[in-house]
Amino acid sequence: MVTTAGYGAWVSPITADIAARHEGRPGWITAVGGDVWWTEPRPAEGGRVALVRRRSDGVTTTVLPPPWSVRSRVHEYGGRSYVPVPGGPLVFCEYSDQRLYQYDPDGTAEPAPLSPPPRRLAGLRYVEPSVSPAGDEVWCIREEFSGPAPTDLDRAIVAVPLDGSAAEDPTATRILVRDTHFLAGPTVSPDGGRLAWIGWSHPDMPWDSTVLRVAEVRSDGSVGPPRTVAGGSDQAVVQAEWADDSTLLAVIDPEGWWNVHRVDVDGDSRPVNVCRRDEEFGGAMWQLGMTWMRPLPGGLVAAVHGRAATRLGILDPATGRLADIASPHTEWAPTLAVSHGWVVGLAGGPDRPFQVVEVDPGAGEWRALTSADDEGFESSYLPEPEARTFGGLGGREGHANLYPPRNPDFVAPDGERPPYVVFVHGGPTSRTPMVHDLEIAFFTSRGVGVVEVNYGGSTGHGRQYRNRLRESWGIVDVEDCAAVARALVYEGSADPDRLAIRGGSAGGWTAAAALTSVDDFACGTILYPILDLAGWRTGETHDFESQYLESLVGPWPQARQRYEERSPVNRADKLTVPFLLMQGLEDEICPPAQCERFLDRIAGRGVPHAYLTFDGEQHGFRKRETIVAALEAELSLYGQVFGFEPAGITPLTLTRR
Repeated sequence: MVTTAGYGAWVSPITADIAARHEGRPGWITAVGGDVWWTEPRPAEGGRVALVRRRSDGVTTTVLPPPWSVRSRVHEYGGRSYVPVPGGPLVFCEYSDQRLYQYDPDGTAEPAPLSPPPRRLAGLRYVEPSVSPAGDEVWCIREEFSGPAPTDLDRAIVAVPLDGSAAEDPTATRILVRDTHFLAGPTVSPDGGRLAWIGWSHPDMPWDSTVLRVAEVRSDGSVGPPRTVAGGSDQAVVQAEWADDSTLLAVIDPEGWWNVHRVDVDGDSRPVNVCRRDEEFGGAMWQLGMTWMRPLPGGLVAAVHGRAATRLGILDPATGRLADIASPHTEWAPTLAVSHGWVVGLAGGPDRPFQVVEVDPGAGEWRALTSADDEGFESSYLPEPEARTFGGLGGREGHANLYPPRNPDFVAPDGERPPYVVFVHGGPTSRTPMVHDLEIAFFTSRGVGVVEVNYGGSTGHGRQYRNRLRESWGIVDVEDCAAVARALVYEGSADPDRLAIRGGSAGGWTAAAALTSVDDFACGTILYPILDLAGWRTGETHDFESQYLESLVGPWPQARQRYEERSPVNRADKLTVPFLLMQGLEDEICPPAQCERFLDRIAGRGVPHAYLTFDGEQHGFRKRETIVAALEAELSLYGQVFGFEPAGITPLTLTRR
């Protein structure tokens, strides 16, 4: 029987614990010798990142036992942190100390270090390892702390010997390249004669301006002087792969869209767009090792492409023809590998979680290598999302994913409108895909609607859309989120008195900025946020984003007044509605000091709020118990503000101090 109950009070089988167990997705797919490898987050195992191997005989195993965690901290966001050596060991970066280790996945010995111990904990970090042309070294990007400040960093492409000598003798590690301040995507030509990589320097971010560099690999294994073959001002190269010994395929956006280009490294001609389309074949390079395309045997290319959603296509660079693979997946993550001519990728959709899948590019057939099981509950408890486009200020278009409440066991009383929470993604140069997400279903199955806003500045809609946020962070993002909320009210989909906003990181900034500048939201949830722009710009964050605000807000210190005026920490007197603030105590990107400063400004004003901190958590929550506590606290906040009692949830204590 269907029960009539108010929105928010519905009973759901999707508990916070179930949502926590499924938090995160597989990643960093690699294929070597018929085996397929990928990483998996394990919230129930202390939040570690496990490595999984599917052998050519179909047997799937977890390669390293707890507490080993295959995760790099380069740029703090990390990237691809392992490589299986053909016929040799697995090489990986261990999260706790950031050293490189080698390990025989078929043996019984413990992992052995390859890189030396750092002078300070995690002071030497490695990412994007690959096997050297000679097969006796691992070439990768190394990040080294050179001073006490979080921005005192040197980066280089280095060669770490596989014989283990560098573990005791740091001089055994060879420096191959010192170039721009940031380095990404080192890749060796098929004949081993050339090394290519992507570089950029402050104040640019990797989606603003980068260069594609190429240098000769000498017979002694050293690397010659580099030259730029693509990229430059207002062009962002986000991936490059060798098509042959003298030709690179690169994802660049000189015309405003990340398209695949052919680059002749021996010639003087400009890169040639091989498939000109007003859609993206790339994205924001927040992590190192992201792959939106992979060359296939015979000259074709597997490519992830699209706008609001992405597809996997097979591209012929000679003709520009692009044929999409027919599959039910509506989102392909930027991690592709090639195994014996098959494409291996990570794909999901609104009705299925991300799965590792194999695709036969010739036949267009696919098969899943991982399960799509969701604890056995029926899909009728999952929301049925809808991609929407909303009008904003000045006639701007904004994009959003709408997740209405849905539960087969309950219906709301006649005439009642549901509460809605505006989810704001991080980045802010990022996007939220419309995919299966049990964290969202945790709310929608209880009668709380969710709308994810890809506000101006998000990726997926070209450079012009990304550039809307230039010097307008805290303005455009807030306006777009408020416009979506108002549109839902206007069309009758949402209760105007029961709107909330929530976000983490840059989304936490937008949530806090909205709560201190517009009156659309009755409450908000702010996770590991930026709250004080001036403090963040002058040393309270890591090197990678330390000058990000130059483009988002304006040049420092010339635009200091703008920094001060927009910061929620300086607008605390404008905040009058309840809020929940949550923070990891080991966060190097958005440190707890920002939250504490904000709370000092709130003190004594009588605004109901709660501040939850979590030991052992960094930027984003990874432990099962943390995710459970955070979800239940958030739902309790909405219940107290919106006037419903969430079933089975311990009430959150709000203080008015």
